[in-house]
Amino acid sequence: MILRRTTVVVAALAALLSIAGPAAAQAQAPDWKKVRIAVEGAYPPFSEVGTDGKIKGFDIDIANALCTEMKAECTLVSQEWDGMIPALQARKFDAIVAQMSITEERQKSVLFTNKYSNTPAWLVAKTGTPADQSAAAWKGKKIAVQRTTTHDRFATQHFKDSEIVRYAKQDEVFLDLAAGRVDAVLCDSVAADLGFMKTPAGKGFARVGAPIDDPKIFGIGAGIAVRKGDTALQQKLNAAIAAIRANGTYKKIQDKYFAFDVYGQ
Repeated sequence: MILRRTTVVVAALAALLSIAGPAAAQAQAPDWKKVRIAVEGAYPPFSEVGTDGKIKGFDIDIANALCTEMKAECTLVSQEWDGMIPALQARKFDAIVAQMSITEERQKSVLFTNKYSNTPAWLVAKTGTPADQSAAAWKGKKIAVQRTTTHDRFATQHFKDSEIVRYAKQDEVFLDLAAGRVDAVLCDSVAADLGFMKTPAGKGFARVGAPIDDPKIFGIGAGIAVRKGDTALQQKLNAAIAAIRANGTYKKIQDKYFAFDVYGQ
């Protein structure tokens, strides 16, 4: 009799837990009214720290516009580039808005939204450098890249006989190019043009050859990265991206920084 009663009680508890389980999980799921967004702050004109100490740039304005569209309270968290994905996985923030290219390799670790921009890469060196991007032309030369970027990956694979010099921040890359410590830089075209070549430090430098766009390495544009499993946040961000594209907010932000379509093809 005791054994039977015990069995009945256990069965009843199991039934209650099976009912309560999904409800409890749903109750604990984030509603994404508060979102922590990682930004770099060292990648002008996408993100940089102004003279007033405040972070600004295209990515910052896009992040704020998306939060407004989602009616979410957002906190921007500064994070160095090469620690972005590990810190996201460690739950230090919930999303990354930092010109992160959507690549097959990164998709193994994070979930991406649809793209919100797409720009090619440029090889930049002193004005007058022959427009030759072949590996042979750059044998023995120093080519600078920002560490763990798609540009780092392309340079490593393509310029196998060159010395690839890696930096934590893009502005450090440009500093060493201007100082003559490296022979060329491989980076995003917008960062190269507006963040360097159109500044006093970039005088005397130019693009070498045509823009570089290899989808296998550079992906299909920059998206917002979230943790695997955070599909609700991904969907909210996708809806917000579509909304600001449709209502003119995206173009207003774009035109503030660029004289061309940064969304790309």
